[in-house]
Amino acid sequence: MNGTTEDRLLGGRVLLRQPRQGFRAGIDAVLLAAFVPARAGQRVLEAGCGSGAAFLCLAARVPGLAVVAVEREPAMAALARANAAANGVKATVIEGDIADAALARAAFPCDHAFANPPYWPGGTRPPAALRRAATHEAGAGLAAWARFLAAALKDGGTAALILPAARFDAGIAALAASGFGSVLLLPLAPRAGAEAKRVLLRARKAGRAPARLLPPLILHEADGAFTAAAEAVLREAAPLPPS
Repeated sequence: MNGTTEDRLLGGRVLLRQPRQGFRAGIDAVLLAAFVPARAGQRVLEAGCGSGAAFLCLAARVPGLAVVAVEREPAMAALARANAAANGVKATVIEGDIADAALARAAFPCDHAFANPPYWPGGTRPPAALRRAATHEAGAGLAAWARFLAAALKDGGTAALILPAARFDAGIAALAASGFGSVLLLPLAPRAGAEAKRVLLRARKAGRAPARLLPPLILHEADGAFTAAAEAVLREAAPLPPS
């Protein structure tokens, strides 16, 4: 790893060391954490945690969680452990691949699980605006990620994903195939009147309620500044959808 940077999330309340080059956490991790409906005392799992941005943001919003995280790359897992310690978060970070069902059983039973998975099937070329390291599914597709989250959850637990809008149908299909229902979809639009570029998906294991489509979260004003609703999530640790 060719050096790291020291960054701040949630208005400075989360300290994050992450690689200077390659996969770097951005607002996706903050938005994903805001979409996890965890409560103090519950057990949560992040699959593919990278340097730990999402679980750190969740723990900053909801103190008192039992956090388990899985990361395939040893260097990133080490960063996640160091970041957890620096932020005073008690987290168990396990090195391993989400294709390993034993890891999910080791995390069970969790109340909530979440991931920002690689989302473009191998051999495809994502739109230029979405190209970055770790966007391609390497061996494990969305179905494998959904199975892993399901295996770690108790019945009634929730799984949350953040995906490009163009992949929301694949995400819903993967969750349904792993026994999830009661799907909640929140579009993330760059500006008012613009098509969503990302979506947040949440589903409940063994859920039977009808699917729900929420109004989009508008991220930017016309001048490029964050909207008040986005600022509340990104800086003030407000949950999504707003309570």
